[in-house]
Formats: sequence, C-alpha cells, structure tokens
Amino acid sequence: MKYEFVTVDVFTSVLFGGNPLAVLPDARGLTGERMQKVASEFNLSETAFVLPPETPAGTARVRIFTPAVELPFAGHPTVGTAYVLASRGAVDLNASTATVVLEEGVGLVEVRVAIRAGNVETCQLTAAQSPEWGPPAPSPEVLGRVLGVEPGAIRADDLAPIAVSCGFPFLYVPLVDRAAVSRAALNRQRWETDLAGAWADNICIFATEAEGEGVDVHARMFGPSVGVDEDPATGAAATSLAAVLAAASGECEGTLRWVVEQGIEMGRPSRMDIEAELVAGEITSTRVGGATVPVSEGAIDVR
Repeated sequence: MKYEFVTVDVFTSVLFGGNPLAVLPDARGLTGERMQKVASEFNLSETAFVLPPETPAGTARVRIFTPAVELPFAGHPTVGTAYVLASRGAVDLNASTATVVLEEGVGLVEVRVAIRAGNVETCQLTAAQSPEWGPPAPSPEVLGRVLGVEPGAIRADDLAPIAVSCGFPFLYVPLVDRAAVSRAALNRQRWETDLAGAWADNICIFATEAEGEGVDVHARMFGPSVGVDEDPATGAAATSLAAVLAAASGECEGTLRWVVEQGIEMGRPSRMDIEAELVAGEITSTRVGGATVPVSEGAIDVR
C-alpha cells in the first residue's frame, strides 16, 4: 500500500538548513514495526506518523521514530508535524494564531501556530512536562574523555553539567566558549564505557556565546542511544535547555527568552527560540519554536 509523505526542514527559514523531517500525514494501517522500517528507510533523525486523535482535545496522534527507536517526545517532529497539519487546513488559516494539540507518548503537546497572510509563519511547542532534574552528572574528567575536550573546557560556575528532562532526558554540558563546542568530538568507546545506559545518556553541549547575530547560545547534540550521531536541531533538548538557563539566571518571575543556534558544524544551521516561564522562582513551563520550510512530497510503498 502506498502512503503519502512530505519532508520539511524544521527550525530554519532557509531551504536545506535546519533539521529535516519526514511526515506521513495519514499513517492508518501501519504497525509500529512497519513505522520503524519506514523511519529506517528515510534515515533522517526522526520520522513522524500521523494518526486520528484518541482524545477530544487532540488534533492528531503522532508516533515519532528515529532510524533505531520510537521516542515518546521530540521537538522538531512536533513542530514540523504541526506545520504540515496546519498548512493543510487543520487550523483556520485566516486567523493570526491557532493551536494544534498533538497526542504523543509523553501526553498532549500544545503547539501555537503563528499565521501571516494565510501561511504558517512559525510553530511553538510547550513541553508537556515541567522540568525533571536528574542524578548528578559525571565528573569533568569523565565528560572530557567522552567529548574529546580537556576538563578545563567544562564550566563549573553558575552553569555546570546537569541532567534534565522535559519529556526526554538530556545531559547538558556547558563549555567555556564556542570554540570548545566546535572542536568537541564524541568518543564512542568512552561513551559506551562511561555514559551509555545512564538516566540521561544523550548529550547537549553548549556555550553562552554564538556565531549568529542576535543569538545567545551555540549548541550541539549527540544522541548515540537513539541512533543519531549528531542532530542539527533538537527541540526536545532546547526545552530543557531553557530550564537549565532559567535556573542559572537568578530570576524569579516572568518569561525568559533566548535564541539558540545548532547544526553549524554540520552545515545545517538552525535557529530555535526558547522560553522559560517562572512563577515565584519555579519554572512552570518551557517552550521552543521556529520556522519550517517545505522540501518534498511523494509516496512510499509499504508492503
């Protein structure tokens, strides 16, 4: 049976930038096993499969697969799928804003859609879960071996390595500058020995200086446990990064905002706008958003 697919580049306004995503807008009839085969065939960091909603609040149910595993939540598939559905009439394109609610493994994920002149301009998701802080991070010596950087390149001041999840756990490792982020190289053998199987064994490294104008953070993400060597834009990691930055900010109230660049080293520059909402010193929600560019469409024969 043939299934329609579309591909989009997420977290970019430029074709062939950002993070590519395949979306099957109607995946009814596909088993989880077949979805995994299709995701492996596309061999993108994620592929999203759209199904009818199972709750009154849901716009659609979405299952997300990397080439290796199914994920309960991922940012760029959520934003990209919301873009595809909204562009195809799931919302009123005559309005200036609308909301898409996607049912994912982590729960209901709300996506705010900004519309201009009948076209979807940006999509912004709110993480389905408040930040969950994980166990202590490994030592700088261990992390340095895993990341191929000297221990002194790892910050230990107001920002220090920490594990956080807003639906999917990541280990956040702040480095002293952008150059350290760029020269890092994941040592697979050390990762297998020192980090694989930990509460958070996918790693987001970042520096609070950036290359692009108006950008606050330069980041990279290594996801070996989900079959992604390096990701050009990781929305799920960005939601928890907002929590990391907010916790280190010293602020107690209001909405904090940052712009994150990722994918520079991969030749796929991405831009993510992230936010954290604080009430009485507590981080109540985190968000990530950005633009999406349509790339291709076709059909895949799944036997």
